[in-house]
Amino acid sequence: MSPRKKQLSLTPQFKLWLSAKGAEGIFGDGKWRLLATIQELGSLKSAARTLKMSYRKAWGDLRKAEKHLGVRLVTRQRGGCTGGGTELTDAGKKWLRGYTRLRADAEKAVVRGVEKYIHKIT
Repeated sequence: MSPRKKQLSLTPQFKLWLSAKGAEGIFGDGKWRLLATIQELGSLKSAARTLKMSYRKAWGDLRKAEKHLGVRLVTRQRGGCTGGGTELTDAGKKWLRGYTRLRADAEKAVVRGVEKYIHKIT
């Protein structure tokens, strides 16, 4: 009697990031999520809290990306009686949209690859 083969339901997961010579991780899933959350909440502090990262790390990640990309991704308005806030610049919005599309295309390719190469052997 042969053992029954258990049907697996595999879902691909991946991380994507962009690097340049001498600069690893300039932009990727983490900075993408950070920009999306800033756009949603209007605050770097709230975005960092939501993503369970320190404000210092979030701000450092943004500065690193801005330095290597050569564009400002966000503008900040300090607190005060009206409260502060952070918003995406036009370049930040373009990076958010562009990376969202890139990631969606990459995800489709990965799913097709799993269906083509992995599902037929499981």
